[in-house]
Amino acid sequence: MLDNELAEIVENLRALGSDVNDVEVKRATASLPRTVRETLSAFANTGGGTLILGLEEASGFRATGVGNPVKMAADLASLCSTDMQPELRPLIKIHDFEGVKIVVAEVPAVDPSLRPCFYRGAGISQGSFVRVGDGDRRLSSYEVQLMLASRGQPKDDEQPVPGVGVDALDPVLTDALITRLRTNRPHAFRSLDKETVLRRARVLAPGTDFVSLAGLVALGEYPQEHFPQLMLTFVHYPTVRGADLDTGERFLDNVLIEGPIPIMVRDALAAIRRNMRRRSVVVGAGRADMWEYPEPALREAVVNALVHRDLSSASLGTQVQVEMYPDRLVVRNPGGLHGPVTVDSLASEGISSARNATLMKILDEVPIADSTRTVCENRGSGIRTMLDSLLAARMSAPQFDDRIASFAVTFPNHTLLSDSVVSWIAGLGQHGLSDSQCFALASLKNGDILDNQTYRAATGLDSRVATAELQDLVARELVTQTGSRRWARYQLSEALTAPQEETTAHRVLRADRRDEILAAIGDELLSRAEIAAHLGLSDSTVRRWLTVLKKEGSVVTSGASDVSKNVKYRRTDKSYLTSDEQPGSNLDS
Repeated sequence: MLDNELAEIVENLRALGSDVNDVEVKRATASLPRTVRETLSAFANTGGGTLILGLEEASGFRATGVGNPVKMAADLASLCSTDMQPELRPLIKIHDFEGVKIVVAEVPAVDPSLRPCFYRGAGISQGSFVRVGDGDRRLSSYEVQLMLASRGQPKDDEQPVPGVGVDALDPVLTDALITRLRTNRPHAFRSLDKETVLRRARVLAPGTDFVSLAGLVALGEYPQEHFPQLMLTFVHYPTVRGADLDTGERFLDNVLIEGPIPIMVRDALAAIRRNMRRRSVVVGAGRADMWEYPEPALREAVVNALVHRDLSSASLGTQVQVEMYPDRLVVRNPGGLHGPVTVDSLASEGISSARNATLMKILDEVPIADSTRTVCENRGSGIRTMLDSLLAARMSAPQFDDRIASFAVTFPNHTLLSDSVVSWIAGLGQHGLSDSQCFALASLKNGDILDNQTYRAATGLDSRVATAELQDLVARELVTQTGSRRWARYQLSEALTAPQEETTAHRVLRADRRDEILAAIGDELLSRAEIAAHLGLSDSTVRRWLTVLKKEGSVVTSGASDVSKNVKYRRTDKSYLTSDEQPGSNLDS
């Protein structure tokens, strides 16, 4: 790590006011803190991170330094190589920072095939940690088991169900599977008899006459006869906290949904639909009636929960849960994300990892009950389908919560672009905003947290376009940015968050900065940075208006290339007209 990179990290930590997921600071004046081993394990198990010794978070990330930096670095390297399993090889460097010496270690992530990384002195069950927010959390025994299982391809779905043969399968679903396999995959299945087809598809467990767990939950007439908790529960609560303590009403609807997965998907969607309301949504210049939650998003969430749930013996007593509250809908399943997939990569097309590979392969060819759509029709693109359907319904992106032992999808119950929000955006007087930028403004007004990654996930934009659109909102002074680069966070400007009784957006927002910038330049030759410093504006705002002024012929550049920060600007004779009198006032021309 270079000195300027370290300075940027600390600047962002001070701006944000806390540690972040991939940066941990510790005061370490004389020796290594005991909690260093926990952070090393957590970073190794979560995606890597940066450990900084010699900063104090409690005093605003003040640089306190380390007493003997050479020994501190050596002790840290020794801890990583001898006391951690597997051993870690972080890049450790001593930096001069704000008059003191600090030690910085860039800790790499451990390959999933070697996790969990743990502190040998505590053992794998007590010495394994994971990063959650800005802290380290010890893994439970079940979470350790799941990480160990993820070192390879789990085979829990292929285990035989003792004493259960093909007579336990639903004949309609089974015949439909065999027909589709023979039609869609003729090279492998066309010439085979029924029993051999079922063996090759692993509906029958390898080497036995018993059905596999995958075969039972995909095609069984009543799988819950053998595994009572391999079901789905749906509960509709009356308040955002759950039961209504004032009236004693525990729930509005409570349904146990059983059967094979194709039946459970159908019945779960029917239960949710029965408890949903319809509402009007602004679409373009008109309105449309839609369900509270778009069905494609619900279907993908329910299918993912049933298909990707953990099927190991430790979780066979836990069901998939769907909970509806007035302000949200939650779909939760046992077992977190599997393999290389992370929350950040969920929306990427083609990135998929199946915990239950055999089950998914069977359900590729089995339709949802009373439907022509197969259960796993959107393999590899289901999350993107979910996000796109929410965006089309003018709703916020869902929240994904991966806790290793469980995975949850939460859909907020609100329409971002309601009549009032559309009117609010129109009142900003900003021409040329894209649909995705309007979505961002509505999301921020709703109180959501926005950064580049969440913006990309919600809108489907690539990183370059997302960054450009967010920076344009900053340049328009609609949004303020905290932090920079990967730590950048965005929030509405103070002008847009002032109480309604005090002001309105169109009175406070400066929709046109041209005259101010021309006045600041005067008869001088100034750089963009000099103009920004003089006016107290952000660089992006000054850059935006200088581009407009140059296009109108009010300023010209001198010296460096136009793309250089050192380029100088001077006024032209044309610029002595006021902006109201100048032609071409349309900023988007």
